[in-house]
Amino acid sequence: MLRDAMYHGCYILDTFRCQSHDEHDANDQVVSHSFALSKVNSLKGFCSSSRNTHILEQLQDALDNLSYMILDVKELVVFLTSYPCLYRQPYSMHLLLHNCMFGRQMEAELVLNFLLQARPHGAEELEVLPIVGPGRVGKSTLVANVCKDERVRDQFSEILFLSDHDFRDEKLMHLWEGCAKKFQNCTAIKDVRVLVVVEVAGDFNEGEWKRLYSSSKQFLTSGSKIIITSRSKKITKVGTRSALMLKYLSDEAYWYFFKTLAFGSTDPMMHPRMACLAMEIARVLQRPFVTGTITAGLMRDNFDTHFWCKLLAFLRGFVKWHVSRFGEDPSNCLNQNKPAHLRRMIRTSEAIMVYGWYECRSQEEVPKMRLQNLMYGRAKPSGRFETLAWSSPIPPYYSYIFACEIEDLKNTAVKRKRS
Repeated sequence: MLRDAMYHGCYILDTFRCQSHDEHDANDQVVSHSFALSKVNSLKGFCSSSRNTHILEQLQDALDNLSYMILDVKELVVFLTSYPCLYRQPYSMHLLLHNCMFGRQMEAELVLNFLLQARPHGAEELEVLPIVGPGRVGKSTLVANVCKDERVRDQFSEILFLSDHDFRDEKLMHLWEGCAKKFQNCTAIKDVRVLVVVEVAGDFNEGEWKRLYSSSKQFLTSGSKIIITSRSKKITKVGTRSALMLKYLSDEAYWYFFKTLAFGSTDPMMHPRMACLAMEIARVLQRPFVTGTITAGLMRDNFDTHFWCKLLAFLRGFVKWHVSRFGEDPSNCLNQNKPAHLRRMIRTSEAIMVYGWYECRSQEEVPKMRLQNLMYGRAKPSGRFETLAWSSPIPPYYSYIFACEIEDLKNTAVKRKRS
């Protein structure tokens, strides 16, 4: 709650700063003293005053919320004084956020509690925790990061990762036989606990799940557990625990993450104009995690007001073009793995046709060409090709590969006119 209140306070404060900065720039402009313009400016001043009042009220609410929380945790602070201090390094925070699972601390604790909690004495059912959430929300990332925790590694002798393609009887039999052979020489076989992580990529099939659960109860020893992840809410009814529902990051948390990565070791307070540009860019992106990480890295590598202005204008035009032409935001298309068209910032007469994308493990070979070089550089491959969108630095270390083709917008427009 305290963390969420901090994100909210930062977001409201930055919104107020950006609005104040924009108004200051507007006041510095040379304006004609004609009667018509003076009436327009007085109206703008009235609207601006109304906005300021609203934001000031939000600032006061955020401050009051934080103040009440700090008063409520004053007893906790007494206990915290016995712990060693952590020296705050705000300008290296981007290195920490880039290499950690952001915004999922509470969810990770819930999964850890499920895995480490001893089963009630006499209980015979195999415990199952369902995790439900939309695509690209971070279900696999959450589970993979929890599974690398030393306490989980000590609790379970084996961690198996399965997909819904492994539900078939012959695959299950082969899987359990392999586990049995692996631990047959173990002196205390009753202490061999297995964690099974099942990722349902498609629609949930209850009949196939029952076969998996039945065979798991037959072969797995007491203390073994199952985590099942899916986009479908149908899996909630197979859990022995309440399902964990994952949602996308809030606007406030996403802005904190995006700003930290975009500015790196630079203090945003020293660059108010660029902070406003970054906030507008974050709003245009609409919170997709992968795209936000790529864009923030591009901004940090090109830390220049002119480039950020150009990038904001490009992204606004690109999203508007895609919605008007295809009726949908490009981020929604990519999130659902549907075909999408990406514009190019330098080669404006060309677009990148994305037919789809897939994930691959870090040890697998990935394309050398990167998506940001296509969108913001001059690279021009021919025919159909694959490009690396992003490689995650945290478990499960997925690389995201796009299947693409360069499309000439001028030729496409001519063909449509002829048809």
